Amino acid sequence: MSQAYISSRSLASPVKETTTSFAGLELEDKSLRDEHIQEVYLEQKNRLARAIDSTKSILNDLRVFNKDSWVVRYPQISPSSDNSRRSMSFADDSTSTTEVVVRPGLQRSATLQVAKTEIEKPEEEKTELEDLPTDFHVLRLDLKLGPHGSATGPASLVSQLEKSSIANLLDERIAAAIKHTDKLRLRIDDTASKVLVTGDLNAGKSTFVNALLRKPVMPVDQQPCTTMFCEVHDAIENDGVEEVHIVTEGASYDIKDERTYTRASLEELETIVGQNENVQQMMRLYVTDARRPNESLIHNGVVDIALIDAPGLNRDSLKTTALFARQEEIDVVVFVVSAENHFTLSAKEFLWTASNEKAYLFIVVNRFDQIRDKDKCRRLVLEQIKQLSPRTYDDAEDLVHFVDSSSSQLPTSFNEPFNNLESSLRSFVLVKRAKSKLHPASTYLCHLLSDIDLLSSSNAIAAQVELDQARNDLCRVRPVLEKMQQGREELEEDLESVENAGTTKATRKTKDILITALERVGNGEPGVNNSIRMPTYPGLFGFWEYTREVRRTLLESLDMAVKLAQDEARIITSSGIDEITSLGEKHLPRDVERSKMVFMPERMFLPKKGGKKTRSTVVAGGLHGLGIGLAQRQDMLEITFFDVFDVRHHFASHFGEGENKSVEDESPATALSVISVGVGAITMVGGKTLGVRGLIEGFVRLTNILENETVRRWAAPVVGAVTIGLTAYFILELPNTIPRTVGRRIRSSLIHPTGDHSEELSFVNVNADRVSRETRKVLRIVSWDLRERFRVAMDERAKEVKTAEDIEIKASKALEWFTDVVRRTSETRSTAALM
Repeated sequence: MSQAYISSRSLASPVKETTTSFAGLELEDKSLRDEHIQEVYLEQKNRLARAIDSTKSILNDLRVFNKDSWVVRYPQISPSSDNSRRSMSFADDSTSTTEVVVRPGLQRSATLQVAKTEIEKPEEEKTELEDLPTDFHVLRLDLKLGPHGSATGPASLVSQLEKSSIANLLDERIAAAIKHTDKLRLRIDDTASKVLVTGDLNAGKSTFVNALLRKPVMPVDQQPCTTMFCEVHDAIENDGVEEVHIVTEGASYDIKDERTYTRASLEELETIVGQNENVQQMMRLYVTDARRPNESLIHNGVVDIALIDAPGLNRDSLKTTALFARQEEIDVVVFVVSAENHFTLSAKEFLWTASNEKAYLFIVVNRFDQIRDKDKCRRLVLEQIKQLSPRTYDDAEDLVHFVDSSSSQLPTSFNEPFNNLESSLRSFVLVKRAKSKLHPASTYLCHLLSDIDLLSSSNAIAAQVELDQARNDLCRVRPVLEKMQQGREELEEDLESVENAGTTKATRKTKDILITALERVGNGEPGVNNSIRMPTYPGLFGFWEYTREVRRTLLESLDMAVKLAQDEARIITSSGIDEITSLGEKHLPRDVERSKMVFMPERMFLPKKGGKKTRSTVVAGGLHGLGIGLAQRQDMLEITFFDVFDVRHHFASHFGEGENKSVEDESPATALSVISVGVGAITMVGGKTLGVRGLIEGFVRLTNILENETVRRWAAPVVGAVTIGLTAYFILELPNTIPRTVGRRIRSSLIHPTGDHSEELSFVNVNADRVSRETRKVLRIVSWDLRERFRVAMDERAKEVKTAEDIEIKASKALEWFTDVVRRTSETRSTAALM
């Protein structure tokens, strides 16, 4: 259908037009104006279509980015004393707030940036900022589940949601917005226009529609009678036939497919409506209008118009919800309100929702003639409109009309207020199509882009905050990690060095103490210089007990020497632990918890509990039964005759014979051999008595020796000398020789037969090994604890660095992406010249 426009409401006036000689010129000018309007409209429509496509692309990209790259956060903006500043928090973390500055953008949009310094804004800029949007229109999350401040209030509810949950809710809103943009695209491409006539019950909607048609088509009654959506079209679309098409439920209406509808006559309309009072169904009415095209709305010769008579808002919730849903496909909303009742709560909610998309609403205040105080009624209605739809209020002269529809139904009737209304409606729908058809789409698109700007700029701020935090974390953690990585081998070497040094020092100290102790014991002195004193010699008749006490005392002194070595090892261990602690202070980061282990020196060298009790249990050294506890061992406390008379030692010292040379050699008998055999034959066993077997063996051997002539000749002098020597020995030398004799025998019993004192001192080496193992064990436990803390700390720092690097990459990408979205929305506004 060709598009030609009429521009003034005077064309709708029933007053007869007059002609002048310039009629042809006026028609030519009008044609030129119509062509210009058409060109402007098409240009605006094409720009808006491109803007819708661009916005849809941005929304799709936003959904993908929200799903794959960045959890889009939902901001909450609170006002502050400074108009240019706002306090921004996020729904998933309402405790953290950021001061932001509202930065004016193109075409009444606003973006946010972090407030850095106090800048005095010019007064005119402050005034402008007051009106800038800092809240969502289309993408607002509806969380009205309870009053503010309650446990179920919006703030409390949202704060309990995780980022992902809020992002999913936001994704649903974005998906709904994409569907709406698809409908917008179809609406602006559609050459036809849909005019929705709605209002509260009994507001006179059907009467108003009949007045526009100048014939009683819609059923009218004092009771609500319009219960179905009735679309009124020009009968020309139905080949000039007036009839009703009842759309089959669930079918998509197609005038060429009779399976999608049922035919009926206009006369049956009232009956059909009455019979289907509770049925949610659509009807199409095809009606003829005998008036000229420049006077009729549906038969205008320019645009296909669908005049939709809707059920009352507050009839039931199902029909009201359906009416709200149909707004997406409506170009013009004509809201009929009763002058007697003004706007009800349902009407206010509908108008508030409709004004978010359609800034301009056509409002008809019906039954105005029945109002006495018309000025008061007009003032009250306009005040309500100002609150509900500011743009409509600004253009109230053309968009708000106070009429009485019932007096304007006949074609011959003349009602100036209603004629003015009809002329304004025709102008709004036909001439001002850029405002009636395109402006609702541009308004919705402007709100949607504003929401995208707000969402993008706030998330850009969040990304910048996370990026700064990640970089700060990297500046803080990365040097620590690099230092730890570089110092790891050094720490290992230092710990190994401390362990080896402590063990070596403890081993050397133990050997020095025990070797010195053995040397002193071998000389008949206590192994250590302390309070241990040698027993007092009781006299000749107590020499045997004296020998026993000397042995016990010398063994106790060796036990004290071992204890002294252990104490020295404890000191060395404590010093090593201090060194390890110093290494920890050197290599561990400051925020790493230090070891809480307490070194208890007295716990070292304790025998294991619960072990199998053996003879060596009382001996801390274990191996060979040597170590602490020598003075408690019965085998070490037993004494023999050689503890008193160490004949072999005397022979070795005086005659140079080895201690291991057999006294039973077959060499010729001498005086010395006689003495040796004689003394050896008088071995004492146990409690001071001579063994019978030893006496018999000694007697037999002595008899064999005396058969030798040489022996018999030297026997008497030798026996005399020995008798004199023994008497002098017992009286003079025995108290001094017993400690040395016992010490030599103790020292000899603790030395391996090889006699290599530096390497084969079993008593020394076994205890040195035991002390060194205990020292290494303690140092290793402490060093292992430090190694583990160092390893855990380094792993944590590596994890922090990896996390911070990932956040840095992710936040940097998000910052760049959201900044680009703001740029894209700005270009979209500029392309479509959105207001």
